[in-house]
Amino acid sequence: MKFSRRNFIRTTGAGLLASGIPSMASDPVARLSEPGSDKFRLAIAGYTFAKINLDDSLKMMKRVNVNLLGVKDFHLPLNSTKEVIDQTLAKMKSFGVKPYGVGPIYMKSEAAVDQAFAYAKLVGVKLVVGVPDVQFLPYVEKKVKEYDFRLAIHNHGPDLPLYPSADDVWKEIKNLDPRIGFCLDIAHETRLGLDPIAAYLKYKDRIFDFHIWDCDKPEKAGWCVEAGRGIIDFPKFFKALRENNYSGTCSLEYGKDMDDPLPGIAESIGFFRGVLAGLR
Repeated sequence: MKFSRRNFIRTTGAGLLASGIPSMASDPVARLSEPGSDKFRLAIAGYTFAKINLDDSLKMMKRVNVNLLGVKDFHLPLNSTKEVIDQTLAKMKSFGVKPYGVGPIYMKSEAAVDQAFAYAKLVGVKLVVGVPDVQFLPYVEKKVKEYDFRLAIHNHGPDLPLYPSADDVWKEIKNLDPRIGFCLDIAHETRLGLDPIAAYLKYKDRIFDFHIWDCDKPEKAGWCVEAGRGIIDFPKFFKALRENNYSGTCSLEYGKDMDDPLPGIAESIGFFRGVLAGLR
């Protein structure tokens, strides 16, 4: 029964998007933020568009009616001038898209930390998704206090030794300023054989952003598939977020077919919307 229901949601959600029929709401951000509805917002993580230029990325976002983007440096370099940043923001605005944060940004020196926070300020966001080397966390804390920004550390599962799991992140940040928290990548947590929903419930007060995508196996060899085709229980995940009044972002980070990601993006976003509608 569960299998057939999941496939029904996935198929109908993706079909509506692919056919050009309006999705379950004309504005998903407004729908997920309206009174009595979810406080969290659907977004797209910039890595999804690693092989796509900014103009085409924004066109794809418009096609699937998502208007929040996590900005990556391949679209807007970290050393960009204010003029270049302003031009890029104007282009995003012309597509109805706005940044909700920047990153992930790797920080291997104090200068890199300085640059990340100055960059976020110029972009006009207060969330830095980052991967600072552990030795620089005290300096990151200093910057968080100086700017009154939030720093969300991204876990990378079995692919990197730095912050593989949510527990590894927590071990390093538990005694730091509460504005230092998590960008919890639920699929990387799953690829370690761990439960991302349990991680959310354990650390929910410090989770500012999610990277959400589906994977096909709970091991290092597991990789991205269209949402609903893999092993992550998204109905249970979104139900937990709803029950605990999560108010941050849930950003699709789609890493399959990266030369042509739109079909998979559309199917995944359609699936997420279908799940959310089905839980009401």
